[in-house]
Amino acid sequence: MRYLHTMVRVSDIDASLRFFCDGLGLVEISRSDNDKGRFTLIFLAAPEDRERALADKAPMVELTYNWDPEEYSGGRNFGHLAYRVDDIYATCAHLQGMGIAILRPPRDGHMAFVRSPDNISIELLQAGDALPAAEPWASMSNQGEW
Repeated sequence: MRYLHTMVRVSDIDASLRFFCDGLGLVEISRSDNDKGRFTLIFLAAPEDRERALADKAPMVELTYNWDPEEYSGGRNFGHLAYRVDDIYATCAHLQGMGIAILRPPRDGHMAFVRSPDNISIELLQAGDALPAAEPWASMSNQGEW
């Protein structure tokens, strides 16, 4: 058995790509439109997984955009996506600079949570050992839910 991808439904392709690509740094691997089914599929991978994703079609995130508007609620019913990052503080600062709320700040230098424009929970984990506690993260409170 091999993990292939996780599919999440999105309501705005541009906002989702801004979050996943510009914010988290994922790269687009492929995109296809299905006129008959009226949907677009966009497959993304972490930069370090790009070559594997191109060769093996895994591991990836599949963004599914249905052309006919639908209301998606929750987003937490499947859990969350998780990404290992080289510098959790720099990643969170970058996302925060884009106007993205850090819902569970990396107070411990190890873990943070944010949400995509469609309320998909994203866990960010520091690569290797936790970073030493640092401000403003160490004293930042949780907000909302993740």
